Amino acid sequence: AVTQRLSGLTRSRPGNVLVEGETGVGKELVARAAAAVLGREKPFAAVNVAGLARGVFESQLFGHVAGAFSDARSAAPGIVVAHDGGTLFLDEIGELDIELQAKLLRLLENREVLPVGAQKPIRVDVLVVAATNRDLEEMVERGAFRRDLFARLAMARIHVPALRERREDVFHVACELARRAGA
Repeated sequence: AVTQRLSGLTRSRPGNVLVEGETGVGKELVARAAAAVLGREKPFAAVNVAGLARGVFESQLFGHVAGAFSDARSAAPGIVVAHDGGTLFLDEIGELDIELQAKLLRLLENREVLPVGAQKPIRVDVLVVAATNRDLEEMVERGAFRRDLFARLAMARIHVPALRERREDVFHVACELARRAGA
């Protein structure tokens, strides 16, 4: 099912993928599968955007130059540049503040980032896979999520049904979670 939904995207023509489904259905596993299908399994960065503090969002994602702010003693590339050529998995995208959505849009539209304090943008080649358990279309209608960002994220959409609807996958998801936990 993942392969069919990604039919228009390729490594040379990176798109964006939106993975939708309830909490706990394995959206990150689907994101990793999408990265593998598109030849982008490494490097893979999973970022919980709801967990990024508003004040450090740009610096964490896009990097910064030395002296850009009081604690910036040295330059840092940011998550996006550090994972150039790979996949950026943005979990909980529906929780992203509306003001920060505009900053993410530049990456999706131009495939470039502007580190905090920099004068020139940096070109990047990343597959962006975003995941949410929220109804982004409804959020767009009430003005809580940018329509242009939604359109950019949903170049390919994958809905992951709840595990109760796909019992055959429970064992595989449990094994993967156990593997990650080191069991």
